[in-house]
This record gives sequence, structure tokens and C-alpha cells, in this order.
Amino acid sequence: MKHLRLPVALVCATMIAVSSCSIKDAKDAVTPDSTLDSLSLTPNVADGAKDVKVSTYVKVLAEDGTVSSAKLATADGATEITGRVTDSGWRADSRLEPGTAYRLTATGQGEDGESRTVTSAFTTQALSLDQQTYPSVAPLDGETVGVGMPIIVTFDLPVRKRALYEKHMKVTTDNGTTGSWTWFSDNEAHYRPEQYWPANTKVNVHLTLNSLPAGEGVFGQQDQDINFQVGKKSVTTVDVGKHQLTYSVDDQKVRTIPVTTGDDSHRTRAGVKIIMEKFSSVDMDAATTGVDSEDPGYYNISDVRWAMRLTNSGEFIHAAPWSVGSQGRDNVSHGCTGMSTADAKWLYDRSVRGDVVEYVDSPRALEDRNGWTDWNVPWATWTAGSALQAAAASAAPPAADDVVD
Repeated sequence: MKHLRLPVALVCATMIAVSSCSIKDAKDAVTPDSTLDSLSLTPNVADGAKDVKVSTYVKVLAEDGTVSSAKLATADGATEITGRVTDSGWRADSRLEPGTAYRLTATGQGEDGESRTVTSAFTTQALSLDQQTYPSVAPLDGETVGVGMPIIVTFDLPVRKRALYEKHMKVTTDNGTTGSWTWFSDNEAHYRPEQYWPANTKVNVHLTLNSLPAGEGVFGQQDQDINFQVGKKSVTTVDVGKHQLTYSVDDQKVRTIPVTTGDDSHRTRAGVKIIMEKFSSVDMDAATTGVDSEDPGYYNISDVRWAMRLTNSGEFIHAAPWSVGSQGRDNVSHGCTGMSTADAKWLYDRSVRGDVVEYVDSPRALEDRNGWTDWNVPWATWTAGSALQAAAASAAPPAADDVVD
């Protein structure tokens, strides 16, 4: 077999050309593009930080890449705060607890394909109970109430930042019924629709107030998530002049009951009242309503049956066997609505907290806030008591909310 003999120079040139091409291809395959940047992860709470505000939403800012995972938990790992990846990085879903050590770990990938992890360990500010306001809610979770039941949130410490709090007090229903909050004071807010709740409405009250600044160094102590059900439309009408009570369901009259109400010196008040409490038996002492024991109108009756409170001042619907002879004929009570024991039990068994009792034909008007008097307030007046509506109508710039975000 013949072998071609090539010039030495040509052989060398060929080898160099082949060798040069192979080296370049390998280099391109293993070397990242130098024009792509590496990931930068920056938490908004520095590692080692102390006295971090509880109103802080922990975040991680990602530049030149994305966050793939993050975990924020107490230092002992017992409690984790969930979060979500955002266009700019990662954000916690809730604020922080006071006097607590936390650890944050976030991992991401840069545009250059390299991954990076950042950690931050920090502690939050300590708060005493005198610096935390607790929101109590009525109705209770799982309760079935009447169509007149307002949603009531009471705070044990004043909320100066009403608009900020109202923004975090959400009410939703299964049938689209809407309403409005109104503030009676820095310690109490009520919510209702324009008309009575539709029967059988399911309602959710969602308060995200934990660690939310209330003003003057006070923060929310707890979130609340309450689900309740509105029952049947039960409305009782008491005609003071006719000494008669009419009980209706879904606008259909079910029963009429003879009653007695307040005498000329103790007129029963006219207006829309709401059943606030129910007692199968209660002792009624006039001293609790401000009547001195030496007053001729003083009374102290034990074991009053089937009693339902309507006002703060002491008006009840209850059994009054001692006045059966006057029921349906005369008004002889100290302001309560009395009926026979059998009739009182019948009505008691069919009533729930939040049922409506409308009083008509009395010369004495129901005072504002003497009980749950919400339905006596015109709708325009009611909505004007919303802190958010007041803030929207104000020309003043919104106050700082002190939420770290």
C-alpha cells in the first residue's frame, strides 16, 4: 500500500488549524456568558437586627435573578410565617410577633445560572399587654343569629388609626350582601347592611389586625376569622298602645300575644331593638338600672323566667305571671314587656340573638346606643361613620400607617 508523503509544513498547518478550532468550541461550552449578572438577595431586615417593628412584613429583594424558595420561622422552628414569591423577590404573608427571635433563609438563581442563599437572624420589639389591643367579635364563630344582628368589634385599648384598621376589617357574604362599618368610639365599631340581613346569609368576618399599629405605641394583638349564619327572618312587633305583641316569620304573621309594657312613669321606649341576651332564668334587681332601694319604684324579683334583653337600661321581654290580669289591657310594668309564662317560653324557644323587636305607639323614644340601636340610624348617617369614607372625603393627606413594607 502506498503512503502519500506530505510536506512537513502542510502537516503542521493542518494540525494547528484542527487544534485551534477544538479548543475554542470547548471554551464556549464551559464558560458562562460574562455579560450575565450574578444574583443579589437583600432582606429588608438585616442579619443581627434587634427591636424590629412587629408591623414589619419581611421581604427579600432579588436583583438579576429570582427567588426560588424562602423560609421565615421562629428561631426554635416552632412557628413558620408563610410567604409568596413576587416579581421583585419574596414577601411574608403576615406581620411579626413581639419579643420573638426569627430566622430567614432565602435561595434563588441568578441570570448567570448560579444559585445563592442569604440568611438573616433577628429579634422583634417586646410589647406589654398595655401596648396591645385585643379585638373581640360578635357574633361568635359558628353562631346562628337573627336578621338584625350587627357585627360588633370591641377593642380593649383605643384604636387611633381607625381608617387603617377598617381597611383590614373585611366582611364577605355568600350572596353578595354588602354593608358599612361605623365607629361609635376608638374602642367599638359596628357593621351592618342598609336593610336587615337576608335570611340564611352566610357571613365571614376577617380581621388582619395582629401587630397592626393602632396609634400611640399600641398594636393589634390578634387576627380574627369568624363565620356565622343568619337564620330565618323573625321580626316581633310590640304595639304599646294596643298591649299586643305580634310574632312574624318571613313577613307572615305567626302568632299574637297579649302583653303589658311600661306604665305612665316608666314608659317602654319606641324604636327598633335587637335581642342582645337570653336567660332561661334571671334575677331582676332595679338597683342595676340605677334605682335606689328606697325608691318607691324599686323592685328585686328572683327567678324571672324566659327573659331576653333588649336595652342596656334594663328592658326585657320576659314571663310576668304576676301581671296576667293586665296583659292585653293595661301597661303596668317598669318598662319591660311582660306576658304569661307559657307565651314567654313559646317566644323564647323561637328567638335567637340578633332577632328584631320593633316597638310602636309609645311617646318615649329609644336613646341612641341604649342597646344595639344600629337600625334606628339613617343609612347616610351610618356610612358617614366609616373611617375610610371620612378619610376619602377629607382634603388632608393620609397619615402615615407605620407599617414596614
